[in-house]
Amino acid sequence: MDTIRLAIVGCGGMGHRHMYGLAELHRAGWERFDLVGACDPVLANAESLAAQAEERFGKKPVVVGNLEELAKVGIDAVDVTTTPPYHHTVAVETLERGWHTMVEKPMGLTVRACNLIRRAEEKSDAVLSVAENYRRDPINRLAKALLDAEVIGKPRFLIHHAIGGSNRMLISVWRHQKDQSGVLLDVGVHYADMIEYLLGEVETVYAQTRLHEPIRHNPAAVSGESGSNPAGVYTEWQRKMPAEFEATAEDAAYATLTFKNGVIGQYIEDHGAWGQGGWVRQINGSQGSMTLPGDRSGGVISLQIDGHGTINDERLLDLVPDFRLDAVTTDLFGGDRLWQYNFPFSDTDAKIIAIEYGDFAEAIAGNHPIEVDAYQGTRSVAISYAMLESGATGQIVHLDEMLDESINSYQREIDDGLGI
Repeated sequence: MDTIRLAIVGCGGMGHRHMYGLAELHRAGWERFDLVGACDPVLANAESLAAQAEERFGKKPVVVGNLEELAKVGIDAVDVTTTPPYHHTVAVETLERGWHTMVEKPMGLTVRACNLIRRAEEKSDAVLSVAENYRRDPINRLAKALLDAEVIGKPRFLIHHAIGGSNRMLISVWRHQKDQSGVLLDVGVHYADMIEYLLGEVETVYAQTRLHEPIRHNPAAVSGESGSNPAGVYTEWQRKMPAEFEATAEDAAYATLTFKNGVIGQYIEDHGAWGQGGWVRQINGSQGSMTLPGDRSGGVISLQIDGHGTINDERLLDLVPDFRLDAVTTDLFGGDRLWQYNFPFSDTDAKIIAIEYGDFAEAIAGNHPIEVDAYQGTRSVAISYAMLESGATGQIVHLDEMLDESINSYQREIDDGLGI
């Protein structure tokens, strides 16, 4: 297989995390990509990524400020890790140039932005992948296999609760701005993808939404210590952000979901909760229940099955004798039948991003279809906005109406700002 000449477009915190993931893929022996470009209009960010890439790969990618300059480098594929408002403008252009494109979630800032990318992909021969990482966690792969084997019978209802946050900044200022990708979109698309990965397509959403904490605080600007800093890569940027700022995006959603297969979901995503926080992802079926650990934690699934009591150890694997992780995941995590793992978070983060790259490379080679495609990436954005649209209108929202843009009252202001 020919080496794929890759550039990372958008060299902030997420771009650096993706580069670490690519290095982890190479460390595991999967050297499909040659990182030849680091592209960012803020050249200092691109220089930082390029310098760290040189340490890991022994070769420094070319630093450029725009796609026009990048084209001169000679590119086969790009990884788009810009901030969300630029996802559609960059991805549409890279697809038009015929470059295979992996774009960070949310795929687009709005459903309309996603649909622009989908149309560009339909006209292009290039592969489009959405970098959705949670489903690639080996424990979530096992959960999917257990559900498919109906070890808890037919799923009946889902409880998904993610509660915490108080008034602290989540990673960066822009994640609290409606026109940049508020937290219910930025985090919610992960949960939306996981919910559909495990249980199939959502059909309707009814939600109440709130902005509980209109002023957010950034501890890194005061003490230098960060409260929310995945893999520890955001420190230098967080110290330059304001100590406090106004939030314009809702920070809590309380929703009822219905699925096409009849499953009902109770969903709480509250990033402004004080006191006792909580995490629950539980699925109850006709013969038992499954409680999942937090994504990327390496924790253990707990099954309660009538007549068998609690199963939360290696016996989980006995229930799915044919379960095997793919080759890339196996090499990264050290086994093809995992029921738990224990790595520092920064290592886990890099390994799971490496799996995204592995899937991207295999799809480019024509070995299999991309796993998280433009349609699924759009659906995740649509589910997150369905909650916001329902919260704004008080109406039950059908996903079909989100996908065809017939409901977009909440998003219209964002679309207008994007000029689309």
